[in-house]
Amino acid sequence: MNNYSDNREHAVQPIAGTANSSDVIVTANNTNIPSVANGTSRAGTTYWTPLCWTSNGIEHDVRIVTEANGLIGAVRSGAAYDPSDIRLEGLTIPGAANCHSHTFHRALRGIDFAGGNFWSWRDTMYAIASRLTPDLYFRYAKAVYTEMLLAGYTTVAEFHYIHHQLSGQSYNDPNAMGKALIAAAQEVGIRLTLLDTCYLHADVAGSPLNAKQQRFSDQSPEAWLERVAALERNLDDAQRQTIRIGAAAHSVRACSPQDARIIADWSRESLALGAEPRPVHIHLSEQVAENKDCLRHSGMTPAALMQTIGFWGGNACAVHATHLTADDITLLAASGASVAFCPTTEANLADGIGPAAAMRDAGIKLCIGSDENVRIDPFEEIRQLDAHERLLSGRRDAFSCAELVNIMTANGQRSCGWKNAGSVQENALADFVTLDIANSPRIAGADLQNIPFVASASDVRYVVVGGKLVVNQGMHAAEASAREIALLTKQLRD
Repeated sequence: MNNYSDNREHAVQPIAGTANSSDVIVTANNTNIPSVANGTSRAGTTYWTPLCWTSNGIEHDVRIVTEANGLIGAVRSGAAYDPSDIRLEGLTIPGAANCHSHTFHRALRGIDFAGGNFWSWRDTMYAIASRLTPDLYFRYAKAVYTEMLLAGYTTVAEFHYIHHQLSGQSYNDPNAMGKALIAAAQEVGIRLTLLDTCYLHADVAGSPLNAKQQRFSDQSPEAWLERVAALERNLDDAQRQTIRIGAAAHSVRACSPQDARIIADWSRESLALGAEPRPVHIHLSEQVAENKDCLRHSGMTPAALMQTIGFWGGNACAVHATHLTADDITLLAASGASVAFCPTTEANLADGIGPAAAMRDAGIKLCIGSDENVRIDPFEEIRQLDAHERLLSGRRDAFSCAELVNIMTANGQRSCGWKNAGSVQENALADFVTLDIANSPRIAGADLQNIPFVASASDVRYVVVGGKLVVNQGMHAAEASAREIALLTKQLRD
């Protein structure tokens, strides 16, 4: 047990134990199913599924051989079920990537509306942020990350900017908050890209932060860089299997172009050594007011301003990108940057509807995120992405289901920095999800190729991350009860 969970009165405790080869239930038809009470299977397991979404389409009777290193060793279709296989009954698809999450925003779910726009909502969010401690963050993140796994997300990119104490002074360990998130992700078994976020100013003009924003700030980009580099450097080998450190400039409001240049440069410093760059993300043009302020102070849109300092590239992701010009879309496409849509949040916050099809047509890779976590359901995100485009265009054929699945999986994993995830194929990360297609009233009657478009988080039956079965028969060993989540949420609100 890690030190965040010691001496806690209301800790969310996992069910003890890890399954081995004998920790299985043998059903009447000789089907091996790991015991829920014993947690997860080990990497190196062989799985069998009657239907599997692969790069070749939907294949039947598929055996997925996972290796001890967490990769897929082989994918064989037309394979007869063997009693030594773990049977994943349903349609198995690649694991979804949650490309943009603020875990603590989950505490805003179902709260009374505080004003009618994004800016009044932000004041309520600041109040929640003021109550977080490393221990409370760990416990809440465990509950939220478990909910993500249960919904079919196998990777989450956490846009993390609550770094310090309320006064702005560092904890004894300057990375205590980030380490709390890492510990939570490791304990529940989700793959995490921690996007350590630089947040230095209150607005585009560079005004000082207010009292509520002090804990977000390292005071300078150099201090931010020193802290995040130490966090990455101190990851151990086991953590590096499922944890990746990336970077983020919060927005053009919170980072000047000079700040953003330092962040982007750090994200790509490994290129000189022939290694992959770190992911680098930014909130971009979520609000019309942000665009107006940026134009007034710089004469450029946020996208164009970031272009002047070389922020955009293949490892960059623009989050939201709701209010873009045609020129913005062109420059993002030319750079190879991706765009993360968060449709459930953008609807909840009345942000607006972004030009998804126009971006796709320009060659931009789209992905999705749960952001505010008012809903945690990747299938709902792609469904709303498509629905918003239908409302904009008056057409029903902008996105195929296969395209939406790619947005939810391979595109998203790439944006999170896990390029070998997001597909069920040899040498890919063994991250996949099985939907219960036999018993779901939502899926009943759907054409096979359209099942992901009508499915929901409630239909997720099994989840495998790195070859390990972490959700079994719709349950997770560390799953928090509704009462526990309510208690933790109350601590953040009161």
